Amino acid sequence: MANFSFDIESSFDKAEMNNVHGLVLREISNRFDFKGTPADVEWMSDKKGFKVIGSDEFQVQTIIDMIGKQLAKRGMTSKVLNLEGDHNSANLRAWQEVPFKDGLSQDNAKKITKLLKEKYPKIKTQIQGNSVRCSSNSKDELQSAISMLRDMDFDFPLNFVNYR
Repeated sequence: MANFSFDIESSFDKAEMNNVHGLVLREISNRFDFKGTPADVEWMSDKKGFKVIGSDEFQVQTIIDMIGKQLAKRGMTSKVLNLEGDHNSANLRAWQEVPFKDGLSQDNAKKITKLLKEKYPKIKTQIQGNSVRCSSNSKDELQSAISMLRDMDFDFPLNFVNYR
């Protein structure tokens, strides 16, 4: 009997994030209420997130909402944004660094494996660094596990790759 498998990862598409950055910059330049303000979205130094700049916290939050809408338009989830950073302000400017969530933490990987073992005891799971490998003898069981995980409301994005 053949053995089928797939990997569960938590990552983002760098090219799509670049497109979102350009679209948000274009939308900021076209908005009347942002004229004459320091509103901007810059890449963080490591290209692993955005630095959102505005005249106050409200404007920063508005720009973050614009980023979320552009992500949704491109078929991505806004769960990739780590919004836990603090708002900073000085000299009539406010900013917030919004890094992207990349890779499954050990705690999140353990949550996924525990959930899969409870619901699907025949699926074998193995934590491999930043991903979880799931294998089974039944393709149907793996597909139902994928649909169950998609329906769960995790606070991090899930990608299913290397389906064999």
